[in-house]
Amino acid sequence: MSLSSSVTISSRFHDSITKSAFRSYLAEFISTFFFVLLVVGSSMSSRKMMPDAILNPTSLVVGAIANASALSSVLYIAWDISGGHVNPAVTFAMAVGGHISVPTALFYWVAQLIASVMACLVLKVIIVGMHVPTYAIAEEMTGFGASVLEGALTFVLVYTVYAARDPRRGPLSSIGILVIGLTAGASALAAGPFSGGSMNPACAFGSAAIAGSFRNQAVYWVGPLIGATIAGLLYDNAMFPSHATDPIRGISEGIVV
Repeated sequence: MSLSSSVTISSRFHDSITKSAFRSYLAEFISTFFFVLLVVGSSMSSRKMMPDAILNPTSLVVGAIANASALSSVLYIAWDISGGHVNPAVTFAMAVGGHISVPTALFYWVAQLIASVMACLVLKVIIVGMHVPTYAIAEEMTGFGASVLEGALTFVLVYTVYAARDPRRGPLSSIGILVIGLTAGASALAAGPFSGGSMNPACAFGSAAIAGSFRNQAVYWVGPLIGATIAGLLYDNAMFPSHATDPIRGISEGIVV
């Protein structure tokens, strides 16, 4: 390894442990915590009010509304601080595309996963007598099919995130954040009965960790990570190619792309 490469890696790591960076990690923790709390909490509320919630289409609508409104809300509070990822798949795509550095992406993942576990733990502690629901695959679906479905929907979600945050389209407005939320809600409606419509590895991981069941967990990681990466690379290199080609940039530049 050359001296210049060592200096570059050291610089990137240093950028990931600055005061500004830790503000971003805290913002990701807070936003992911409340997103998971609202989404998983709404599912538990549906099961409390409707014992047959799994077979009741009303619960599907409730879940979609919760996804849309919760994501829009947490993006609004975190967007200017951390970029409002709230999703390891979004962070992964941003890292692969060079919008944030790899060390920063890893810290984002840690914040998101811990926040998800903590949110589900809070629900388990305060709602006595109910199990924290986990994402499950329908009998009509195979693991591969569910992963493809989750990946396709994550592609749509991440592509929308890229479009909403692109400064070439004009300054970010609340409409862009709302559109991202609506995309998540529509995806939950489409995939809810089949794969759960997670599109967020952190949300799936947190509920599985607290429930003590990691069955089919790979579905909610492999599909979304691949779908998100394809969406980011397609947007950056084919649909709206950027003039800046820095392979991996620091947090000060990446989070405002």
